[in-house]
Amino acid sequence: MVVEDDPTIGEPLVEALGREGFTVRWVVTGAEALAEPESYDLILLDLGLPDLDGAEVCRRLRARSSVPIIVLTARDDDVERVLLLETGADDYVLKPFGLRELVARIRAVRRRSRLTSHAEPTGAGLVVDQRSRRVQLDHEEIELTPKEFDLLALLASEPGRAFTREQIIREVWDEHWWGPTKTLDVHISALRKKLGTAPWITTLRGVGYRLDPPDVDLTVVGDA
Repeated sequence: MVVEDDPTIGEPLVEALGREGFTVRWVVTGAEALAEPESYDLILLDLGLPDLDGAEVCRRLRARSSVPIIVLTARDDDVERVLLLETGADDYVLKPFGLRELVARIRAVRRRSRLTSHAEPTGAGLVVDQRSRRVQLDHEEIELTPKEFDLLALLASEPGRAFTREQIIREVWDEHWWGPTKTLDVHISALRKKLGTAPWITTLRGVGYRLDPPDVDLTVVGDA
């Protein structure tokens, strides 16, 4: 959910996030943001709202929901940003911001919100440990190259989500990558072989790839 009363910011932001694969609802007041926060995976919250101060909306949201909150603010003040984090915000982005930075922060906050940071997984399945950059499948460690790990970690950050080839190249390699995109297919093929016979990675022809965990557990531990 995007909570932003300025249409010159809200409208293009919703469109850009939609192109990145997110399903977005746009609201313009604090009251709307407080209506059903548990229905969303993450909230982007502007501070300058017409009915309630954004910091108060953040406090009320955190009192009733654990939904991740990223504050969008033009207030470049260290004390205020610290207060926002203490109030319950998970992160903040200063205006004006770039889409790449915002999307990276959204993904990082969503990963952290799903992580089992303290308890080690006990069941069988695929475990992607971002702290140690190790991967285990059914308690057996899988040796991955650095790029194979980064690729798997990206896909595992949002299982079931379709990542375009362009998004994967940008996140795992570099936005200025000029090499052949065939390198992505080579890494996917190698990753599939190391994950065994189960169809973990789905090819979306003309689009990209998606991680579809078979009938086993997927656990992402820690944060890089």
